[in-house]
Order: sequence, then C-alpha cells, then structure tokens
Amino acid sequence: MQAGQASPVIVVPDDFPSVFDGTPAHARAKKLGEVKVVTAAGANQEDELIRRIDRARIAINIRAHAHFTEGVFAACRHLKMVSIWGTGTDNIDLAAAGRHGVTVCNTPGVNARAVAEHALALMLATSRKIPHIDREMREGKWPREMLTQLLGKTLGVFGIGGIGARVAELGRAVGMSVVAWSLQNDTKRIEAMGARAASKDEILREADVVSLNLRLIPETRGFLGRKEFSLMKKTAILINTARGALVDREALVDALRKGQIAGAGLDVFHDEPLKAGDPLLALDNVVLSPHHAGQTPEVIRDGLLRAVENIENYLGGKPTDVVVAPVR
Repeated sequence: MQAGQASPVIVVPDDFPSVFDGTPAHARAKKLGEVKVVTAAGANQEDELIRRIDRARIAINIRAHAHFTEGVFAACRHLKMVSIWGTGTDNIDLAAAGRHGVTVCNTPGVNARAVAEHALALMLATSRKIPHIDREMREGKWPREMLTQLLGKTLGVFGIGGIGARVAELGRAVGMSVVAWSLQNDTKRIEAMGARAASKDEILREADVVSLNLRLIPETRGFLGRKEFSLMKKTAILINTARGALVDREALVDALRKGQIAGAGLDVFHDEPLKAGDPLLALDNVVLSPHHAGQTPEVIRDGLLRAVENIENYLGGKPTDVVVAPVR
C-alpha cells in the first residue's frame, strides 16, 4: 500500500455459492483492509450489486452473474479496482470501467489445466455416449451401439491461450491430429503447440471434434451459427467450455436435432443455470455439465489467492494481470 493512504474497504459482493468466505485468500485479504463478503444470491440485480459494493474501494468479482455495468460504475464512485477470480471479463463493461477510473485485473491461466481436462472428459463422454449408455444400463438394458474412437481423428481448436494450448496437448496425447485458429492469427504459437494453423472454415470442414476456447468479445459473439454448422461433418462433436454466447443457441439445437452434427459436450450456456424446459435437456446427443470445468480445490485455492495478490500489487503501485486501466 502506498504511503499516506488509508486501509481500503474490500467487498466480495457475489460469493454465492460461497468459495471465498473463510479461505486462506479471505485471511490474506483481511491484512489489506476491511473485508465484507456477501454469500447470498442477488448480485445479478444491478441495484443490489450497487448496494453491496456501496463505498468500497475494491471489489473481488467471483461470479459471472454479477454484471459490472455503466450504471454500477457510475453509482459506486469510490470503486477504484475490480479483481476478477477467473479469466472471463464479459460481465464487466470494460470501457465504462476505464472511463470511471477503475482498474480491472483477472487471473489468466490459473484454471487452464482443469478446464482442458474437463474438455477432454466431455470429448470422451460424448464420443463414447457414456451418459446415455449408463442410463440405459440402469434401466435394465444392455446397449451395443457403435462408439467413436478419438485415435486418428482431427481436433479443431479455436483459441490458443492457456486452455486451448492444453486442450491441443491432451488431444495429441490420445492420438489426435490438431488444427488450430487464433483471433490474432498467431501461427508461430500454433506451430509451437504441435498443431497446424488453418482458417476457420477449413477447421470446421476437417475437424471430428471442435473445441471452443475463445474469450467472449464482440468479435467472437455468435462465432458458430447456422452457416458454420452447415460446414461441419455429420459425425463431428462440438465441445464448449468457454462461453455459451459463442454459439447461436437456436442454430445449435437445430443442428443437434437434425443430425447436422453428431453431438455436443457443453459446460456453458446462454442461461445459467439452465431453465426447466430448455431444449438441450431433451437431447440424447448432448452431455451437459453446470459451468463446472474449473471447480477443483486447486483452482479455487490458487485463483482466489492470485486475485488477492493482484490487489496487493495494485495497492503497492505495481498492478498485475491488468485487463483495463483508468482512462486518463
């Protein structure tokens, strides 16, 4: 902390379900100032989020359902920093943060290995139809349908950050060839991953499994729609552990219903939690998990400590993992 500054008020407005309260990260944060942790639902409402932040100087953002909007930044005039647990920033109006003098930091890479493992698990569960077969066996049946082997297949990776690079590595480990694409057209990084760089359309036509590992930004919203699904193989599987809005929901449901693609393994959705009656729930060729890919004790521990470390560095005048800085 810089000399002459009072201890800050730090608020965690969205610790529901709770992962922060009473942890080593909580104890570490208490050494920096007064810490208020809210473990109740409701942070998805703008007025309630404003009320919870109140006069705090720093907010630790735990959940993506808490939306830091223009209205939040305008109302919370004492707020100077948002430290995000995780990589995603699509719930933060970054331009508004900069205009209102707020520094935003995240914790990139902390969950990369856990999320990549989950992507591989979804690949295997979907290609091997494990949930469907398990359910049939519990009903007294003995299913003998054909399954999909990943060995010798092509894995298409969109997004080559920490998660995408690890997904590519795991794909190669089970005998898949990997083609990859990045928004920045970083062919050198793709080649260093042991993958072949290809265009978006080339990957969609070639891949037996497509893995989405992109950040949700205006350029990637609706990244896969009806046109893209029309290019994919009827035997292809889609894996999405990134953000639901990367995919046009209606186009995905139609592609799965009509057999335009063989299946999907999804950890992220447009509506979270999924609402009763969502059409995805009725599809046998979909494997679902509740935005849970990074939920391991190691990821939670390391990510929360990193979020607090970012606060320490910010208060020391040397901010780290900065996504956006105040506009001067």
